[in-house]
Amino acid sequence: MSPVAQTTVDADLARLLPLLEARYLLPFAAGEAATLAEAMTYSLRAGGKRIRPVLCMLAAEAVGAAPEDALACAVALECIHTYSLIHDDLPAMDDDDLRRGKPTCHVVFGEGQAILAGDGLLTEAFTLLAADPALPPSRRVEAIRVLGEAAGWQGMVGGQSLDLEGEQRTRSGEPITLPQLQLIHRLKTGALLRAALELGAIAGHAQPGQRAALRQAGEALGLAFQIKDDLLDATSTEAAMGKRVGKDEGKGKITYPLLMGLAGAQRELQVATERALCLLQSLPNPHSLTALATCLAERSR
Repeated sequence: MSPVAQTTVDADLARLLPLLEARYLLPFAAGEAATLAEAMTYSLRAGGKRIRPVLCMLAAEAVGAAPEDALACAVALECIHTYSLIHDDLPAMDDDDLRRGKPTCHVVFGEGQAILAGDGLLTEAFTLLAADPALPPSRRVEAIRVLGEAAGWQGMVGGQSLDLEGEQRTRSGEPITLPQLQLIHRLKTGALLRAALELGAIAGHAQPGQRAALRQAGEALGLAFQIKDDLLDATSTEAAMGKRVGKDEGKGKITYPLLMGLAGAQRELQVATERALCLLQSLPNPHSLTALATCLAERSR
């Protein structure tokens, strides 16, 4: 791990996470459906790296804005990401009983409440954006469009569908090609990471060229993030990851290490990371974003 990059990331997390933590549970402090609110906040409180909201706030800073300007976008991203994890863990999907070292939402609250908790977080994300006083109305609409595109059937949800189909094809003996794998990852994981940087650009009033650079960097970073996830699933331990490892191969998932070998996957990770870093260098204040991109590629969990 690059010590200089890690020092920068640690300092950024120390100043940004309190902003996020003070905000992301507020929408669920009151309401009639108490059990549902508890299920939603259980998953939000479960921890995690908060990568997407931090990327969003750092992207706003990279184009000269304050992180607070992107706070609603950041919270919306964390709601979407948490909803996706709740649904991914369900028996009908990845069937996981451990997430971030804790029992998954459906294990604690039952499948029905877990499904509803995911639904509640998904819809709350768009309520947060629509009501954000920091964004002018035109930018609110654009932020809602970008997040909807990334989270919906042409983004994350579509990627999950293709992933399930890929598992079925693999179990039936049909090979999965590299372009098919790249498409799954570009939608399932990459779309929301791309949206994190683009939402930061929107909240930060970025110039068109800056927004394009952040969007493209987000695509490259999303690919790098998924390749690293595949490598960790193949090589790490449950104790280190806080969730089951080695499950991808057991479920018939095709991953970069399985398709390209560990060395080939590592090379692809390096190429995608370097592309993201190159694109970020064109921004006025890229230092914190490049440090986080570097640490994500080198992470051990």
